[in-house]
Amino acid sequence: MIVSWACRLRQAGVATLLLLASHAAVAASPLFILNSRDASVSLVDPVARAEAGRIDVGKEPHHLYLTPDGQSLIVANALGNDLVFLDPVSGVLQRRIRGIDDPYQIAISPDHKWFVTAALRLDRVDLYTYEGGEPKIARRLMLPKMPSHLAFSADSRFVFVTLQGSDEIAAIDLAAGEIAWKLPVGKLPAGIIMTPDDRHLLVGVMGEDHVAVVDWRRREVMTRIITGRGAHNFRALGDRRHVFVSNRVDNTISRIDMLQLKVVDRIDVPGGPDCMEVSADGRTMWATSRFANQVQVIDLEQRRLVGSIRVGRSPHGIFTRQRAADL
Repeated sequence: MIVSWACRLRQAGVATLLLLASHAAVAASPLFILNSRDASVSLVDPVARAEAGRIDVGKEPHHLYLTPDGQSLIVANALGNDLVFLDPVSGVLQRRIRGIDDPYQIAISPDHKWFVTAALRLDRVDLYTYEGGEPKIARRLMLPKMPSHLAFSADSRFVFVTLQGSDEIAAIDLAAGEIAWKLPVGKLPAGIIMTPDDRHLLVGVMGEDHVAVVDWRRREVMTRIITGRGAHNFRALGDRRHVFVSNRVDNTISRIDMLQLKVVDRIDVPGGPDCMEVSADGRTMWATSRFANQVQVIDLEQRRLVGSIRVGRSPHGIFTRQRAADL
């Protein structure tokens, strides 16, 4: 069981860092929950199913990303215009990079050469080189309207971005630093993920009720998988076959078979399920409920909700170090 931190942790001083470091050796890694409207990260004990502490990070943290070496968890503060690097187990503040404009969503290419940000409120995607783990701006691309989520081709040649305001996805040629093409996919596209075979992009069409399956080489929507209203974001089970999609309006999470391209299971999850995390053994899922200020605990073997954890306002991104693979 995780040893509890103080009720309200602050990352502003040395005393806080020492307090966090003293509790770094724990039996289970905490859940990191981004509270977008509270400018904070909740540290949640997954065994006790309770918030163990809270860290102030910056304005509107929405998404997070583990660095390729596994040593840092990057929290992107969209309105704070900066990146905060935390220890992915203890939560200790490692460093902060300022001057990163509106990093609503962030991602690092499979070859670790590119760091990409989707600046949703600025209608822009920024390309950074990532040599030595330090992002350096290479190109800024205007991409109206509302660039949201990111996915890469396996060879790191392309990054694909959903454009919520124009109902499209765009393909960006990273080496050329330019937009290669755009494709209409449906109303308010949000989450996007590449299938393990690198053949198809799956796009959550949030303004409708389905996932669009895109043959990105042929540049066409080949089929639509009906999942539920508000199809939003994805999390792979880790078996290279199944992926979950959160349906925020219907308050459900669907499991998709990526070989058959169809829904094979559906679980009721209240509060507007958004981002999801899966335990390393594939038995437990945690989902942030944006409208309920909670994290929902789902037993994947029993296929049902088994608990709720109170966190901050508008919880969004979620991560734990002891997690299933991304594909």
